[in-house]
Parts: sequence; C-alpha cells; structure tokens
Amino acid sequence: MKVCYNKLWKLLIDKEMKKSQLRVAIGASKSTFAKLGKNENVTLPILLDICEYLQCDFGDIMEAVPEQKEQ
Repeated sequence: MKVCYNKLWKLLIDKEMKKSQLRVAIGASKSTFAKLGKNENVTLPILLDICEYLQCDFGDIMEAVPEQKEQ
C-alpha cells in the first residue's frame, strides 16, 4: 500500500487555497510539501497540523491505495 494525497489537493481547491498558503499557515518546510506532492510519507505531526488547520480528519486529506504490480 502507498499513500495518496489527492484528497488534500481537491480540498484546497474547494477552499480556494494555494499549497503555499497552507504550508506557511502550518509552518511546514518546502521539502515536506514536495513529499506530499510526490505522494511520499510525511510525519504524523504534519498530518495532524494539516487536519487541525483545515478542520478535517485524515480520511479527508489522504487515502491508502494498493501499489500496482509490474507485469
């Protein structure tokens, strides 16, 4: 399984918020948001900060998706 943050990007669009605005608001680094953009793992405190700021739950910003197997 891997993580996918497409729900976060959709939520930001719905709230008319830019990624950089969220990054500054929660005090996250550019490299952390680069990881989010690449669907890489980030620390739990970052995810908690995002959820607290956006007033949502983990399921609203991310999902676990099966990794596609090479054939």
